[in-house]
Amino acid sequence: MKFTTKALLGAAAVALMAGSASAGDLACLITKNNTNPFFVKMKEGAEAAATAAGLDFQAYAGEKDGDAAPQITAIENCIAGGAKGILITPSNDSVGPALKDARAAGILVIALDTPLADTEAQDMTFATDNFEAGLLIGKWAAATMGDTSGAKIAMLDINKDNISVDVARDTGFLKGFGIEVPDLTVMGSETDARVIGHETSDANPEGGLRAMETLLAKDPDINVIYTINEPAAEGAYQAMKNAGKENQALIVSVDGGCPGIASVKSGVIGATSQQYPLLMASKGIEAIVAFAKDGTKPAASDGLTFFNTGVNLVTDKPAAGVESIDSAKGTELCWG
Repeated sequence: MKFTTKALLGAAAVALMAGSASAGDLACLITKNNTNPFFVKMKEGAEAAATAAGLDFQAYAGEKDGDAAPQITAIENCIAGGAKGILITPSNDSVGPALKDARAAGILVIALDTPLADTEAQDMTFATDNFEAGLLIGKWAAATMGDTSGAKIAMLDINKDNISVDVARDTGFLKGFGIEVPDLTVMGSETDARVIGHETSDANPEGGLRAMETLLAKDPDINVIYTINEPAAEGAYQAMKNAGKENQALIVSVDGGCPGIASVKSGVIGATSQQYPLLMASKGIEAIVAFAKDGTKPAASDGLTFFNTGVNLVTDKPAAGVESIDSAKGTELCWG
């Protein structure tokens, strides 16, 4: 799905088009953490949209990816506060029972970016097609390499919990690269010797550095690096640089924040799949406004089980057969 700058209007404008909510109606946003630029921008967009729509707004976050306990507490607080809707980027599926309690209390639950395995735990997901995001960078890496028989691939995931967004991007990348993945519901089912290993990055620079160091110890000749997001890619590049190997590998990622697009422009990241947290946030608030007014719930995109907020491959080294935009256009559409 392609977007223009005009299509990515400010969150407040989108919410205003949806109409106003009743005074005192509450919307909650619960993110995985409050440091990743993706979640920071999502919070900014949701708060601006909520204000424009006349909603009260509360934001909560875990300490890091995979940190479910603070999210469960936040859900309980939103239920107690009589929220009309909860927007959440779930850390893992253990938040599901609390979200089912929220739905039982008459609260609209929208998962942003990361769907839950239990379909009863959310009314709808607004997200990038994360499998498609992975597929695009996998296809780009394979096309750029040409002969992939000598590939040595490092996989930097969030963690080992098989979080849906982690699984989708990981397996999408491998499929795009041309590697057989027997089970698309878990990470690591492939047996291809070109995959050197999967390591936990915690989706941050420090974790990316540690993960890349571990994989370099297994094979110092790694020449393709997949990363769950651009902060992890930053750490992976630093590890390669520390080892004097900064020009040895293609690095690919997902997110599309302004720092990540700058890394594409500088050549640190070869290609990234850009997603749109402002659109996720504004569409989520729009759905809460509609639900608060008359009980209307959002519908999925055609042919999908979620509302697709789009993805673009961003690279300054386009590959034949892989549609992309350049870093100049990515900069127009970036966030953070």
